Amino acid sequence: MREKKQQVGRERGIDRILKLLSYLNDVGQPVRLSELPQALNAPKSTIYELVRALTDGGILEQIGNDNKIYFGRMIHLYGISYMRENALIRRGAAEVDSLSELTGETSELCVLNRNRQVIMHTHLGSRPMRISSQSGGQIPLPWTASARLLLAQFSPAEIKSLIVTEDLTLPDKRKVKIEDFIADCHAARDKNLVETSGLINSFTQCLATPIFDMRGEIQAAICLVLPIDIEAQHLQKVKQFLIESGRKLSMHS
Repeated sequence: MREKKQQVGRERGIDRILKLLSYLNDVGQPVRLSELPQALNAPKSTIYELVRALTDGGILEQIGNDNKIYFGRMIHLYGISYMRENALIRRGAAEVDSLSELTGETSELCVLNRNRQVIMHTHLGSRPMRISSQSGGQIPLPWTASARLLLAQFSPAEIKSLIVTEDLTLPDKRKVKIEDFIADCHAARDKNLVETSGLINSFTQCLATPIFDMRGEIQAAICLVLPIDIEAQHLQKVKQFLIESGRKLSMHS
């Protein structure tokens, strides 16, 4: 019985660590240590103890002189190891850079993480009007073309389980119907290019193409984020370049 109680305690501690790291990632900037107990709904003593242990291990570090906490250097080293050993991310990042330089447009490599589309790598285009996009960004699934590909092989029930009500509201307050989103995802199953326009903002469109694993399942997407008023001839060229990039990264024939 005692061993079982200790195991539950360890699991609870691990859950709190994961919740703490997820919170810092979502906030995207250093957070005052005094704010964490309330944000994580956990006892102050517990959070302070976890932060101390993670700081000692280099997972977190104190930023500046005002007792703010953020990710430490070990997170960066672990990320380098992940990039080195994950062939898709390594090759995908190189292809994103190449595609962006070839087209002059902003390119991204995107994967699914729980109920968010995550930008694993991005390369900004050369246009004077820079489109906001950064590696590590997490975007609600109904907002992007890439997410429609990433969920293309999911059942309606699986898709519904991933979508929270708030995510169906676009930045301009328009509502996306869950049934329409599911239909879009399933319509993407047999497409080599999915396009969305004006979802995140009124002046950009998103083009995405799938990246398949050896089983023929979609494991990631590579996309281009473009102005809506792009020249038709240039648009056709970048579409073809994008599709070719997806084929290069796919592992099935």
